[in-house]
Amino acid sequence: MESRNLGIAVLYGVITIFVFATISSFIFAFLLRFTSVSESSLQYIITTVSFISLFAGGFITGGKGKNKGWLIGAATGFIYSSIIFLFQYLGHDSLLNTEQIIYQVCYIITAMMGGILGVNMSGSRE
Repeated sequence: MESRNLGIAVLYGVITIFVFATISSFIFAFLLRFTSVSESSLQYIITTVSFISLFAGGFITGGKGKNKGWLIGAATGFIYSSIIFLFQYLGHDSLLNTEQIIYQVCYIITAMMGGILGVNMSGSRE
């Protein structure tokens, strides 16, 4: 029963990450299309929003899971990174380069931190 609850918590976290990513992608696409802003000028903002999305997903996962925040946060980050890798490999026929691997590892660590904080915040309310 407990593994089912942890799996559902991870699913909520991954869905949260993709919802945030989709919304922010639409916003950035509109900015790039209808303003004179270039993609290179938004690079750091997009990276920051990505990390915030992963942290929020980990936080939601930790809040729903209520224990083992580091583990379910890491699972959330790993599932997100795996989906991104599969999309890139199957959709664009390219592997991850060293810079992308570093980003993906940092994403997993960020989701872990969100999971740890989510567990601690949900535990203090009870």
